[in-house]
Amino acid sequence: MTEIDDVISSLQNSNINAQCPCGEVSALSDFILYDGTKDPPDTAKEIQELYETQYKENVEELKTRKISASEGAEKKSLEVGFGKTIEKMVHLLKDFNFPVEDCSFLAEPLDVIVFNGIAENNVNHITFMEIKTGKATLNKHQRMIRDAVYDHKVKVEEI
Repeated sequence: MTEIDDVISSLQNSNINAQCPCGEVSALSDFILYDGTKDPPDTAKEIQELYETQYKENVEELKTRKISASEGAEKKSLEVGFGKTIEKMVHLLKDFNFPVEDCSFLAEPLDVIVFNGIAENNVNHITFMEIKTGKATLNKHQRMIRDAVYDHKVKVEEI
């Protein structure tokens, strides 16, 4: 046995613990220790092959996730673009239940304000309208506006 083999053997049979960079502490006797100038033992080769296989599988899984995320982002982008286009034109559709003359398109923070009856010189109420498609929901500012209307915190001012 060489001096290196003696050191490895004494470490393998010791009560010395080692701490991994991840913070986990383990006994050196739990590890496969060998002289790096020679071929590793078969057990070490098997473990290395196992880790390499797991690494390759993880890389493939990440590639699949990346493709899925890209496809999802592209789909979401198309949906948002479609929604923004529709909200600009929805008050022009014949199935829209308000006269075009009563509608003012804003885009932000709400899509349309409908002055119900203004075309007939008889405004009976005002509708704040946000048009959503799919599973879209009101954003923070739109919810604040909705809540202000529900709480009767609406004023008219002349300047």
